[in-house]
Amino acid sequence: MTTNQADVTLKPGREKSLHRHHPWIFSGAIDRASSTVSAGETVRVLSADGTPLAIGAVSPRSQIRVRVWSFDPAEEIIPKFFANRLNRALQSRHLLQAGNALSALRLVNAESDGLPGLIVDRYEDYLVCQFLSAGAEHWKKEVVRLLTDLIPVAGIYERSEGDGRLKEGLAPSSGILMGAEPPERIEIREGPLRLLVDVRHGHKTGYYLDQRENRARVAAFSPGADVLNCFAYTGGFGLQALKAGAEHLVNVETSPEALDILHRQLALNGLDIHAVENIGVDVFQALRSFRDARRSFDLIILDPPKFAGSGPQVKKAARGYKDINLLAFKLIRPNGVLFTFSCSGHVDAALFQKIVADAALDAGRDVQILEHLEQASDHAVALNFPEGAYLKGLICRVR
Repeated sequence: MTTNQADVTLKPGREKSLHRHHPWIFSGAIDRASSTVSAGETVRVLSADGTPLAIGAVSPRSQIRVRVWSFDPAEEIIPKFFANRLNRALQSRHLLQAGNALSALRLVNAESDGLPGLIVDRYEDYLVCQFLSAGAEHWKKEVVRLLTDLIPVAGIYERSEGDGRLKEGLAPSSGILMGAEPPERIEIREGPLRLLVDVRHGHKTGYYLDQRENRARVAAFSPGADVLNCFAYTGGFGLQALKAGAEHLVNVETSPEALDILHRQLALNGLDIHAVENIGVDVFQALRSFRDARRSFDLIILDPPKFAGSGPQVKKAARGYKDINLLAFKLIRPNGVLFTFSCSGHVDAALFQKIVADAALDAGRDVQILEHLEQASDHAVALNFPEGAYLKGLICRVR
């Protein structure tokens, strides 16, 4: 592969974000390109006066027209570049992995690790990759080869799916990239728990690794508690609560496949199945039913899917977040606790806190924030890329 196949020149005054080392260049900031380039190919980015600023991968069909590989415009985007970036990402997680005996974690976190559009998660002896940008897709074979050399695993599996890839003009892609196909369920360890992960069909790359540290926090509020776990998926939050001594657990989850894994994990961890109630209905419906039945809980967890995938969806998402939090506040007993989250990047932490505060006010409850929560430390956020801080949460005490 060759580099510097074309120059992209910005409009006057549109270089400010690059001076702050932000890795995205939107189509509206570009004045012209010196030649036609294919998706994923390397371009040099110039200011309006011709000053070289950066080098990146072009994506002709995306609003994010260029994703920057390097802010050194002379750097060569060759296999050695990717080897260095991958090594840096792995080294940054070495102490985290060794100190916590983790068998599942994120190894590469896209833009925040200087590799836009590339996600690499480890589950025991398997890597699961997502190539979500045109540049990452362009270098896929080389990245897989380098990962094979750097990390001794049984196999590398691809889960390149979702709206982000479609916006890049890329079709979904999944399957074996190297080695053996993963088993139907991979057993991982998370603190005191043994968990089963479906990396071929499960959410994201198989599991919500970004919530690992927040799941662990649930244990402190669980002894003797009556717990409601909403949007339970395969039950991670609820299992942590049970393991820590919760008296009763209600999981609300519409996916039969997820509930099947949850049921298996109860037996795997020696937990009392009679202390668990699984409800396969919509969360909004379940919360209203509990309200109408005057049922209450000591601990409620709200971990919904992304409600806002774009800016125009924020207003509708805010209504959804307010509705579920308002209903939850009505169901919590005095001195009870709410863990509430948003993974919508377009809903920032300040807006999310305001939504939760408005919900508490409308519910007529006096509420304190005990802690602000965020994504796990293996999902580190680069200071020059605040968009990487997508997950935000609150631990609230209802007085």
